[in-house]
Amino acid sequence: MTATRFLIAGRVQGVGYRDFVRREASRLGLCGTVRNLADGRVEAVVVGGRAATDALLAACRKGPPFAEVTGVGLEPLSDEPQIDGFVILRS
Repeated sequence: MTATRFLIAGRVQGVGYRDFVRREASRLGLCGTVRNLADGRVEAVVVGGRAATDALLAACRKGPPFAEVTGVGLEPLSDEPQIDGFVILRS
């Protein structure tokens, strides 16, 4: 299991991006959180296996139909958050 922080930039707020990430992560069996940041980016903290995390990364780079992703930054996390399922946090 790995924990990774994704920082997604572009037109990713107001286009259903967080729900897209939640649905994809749940489908892949990942746990974690997703939230909007004040600077216009979306942050996802993802916990799970490498293959599933890589699959979510590929989905995040594409995004839902109305999103325009310009970049996805990754940061490995040393601590794995203890989260059941994948949830959208209030911004």
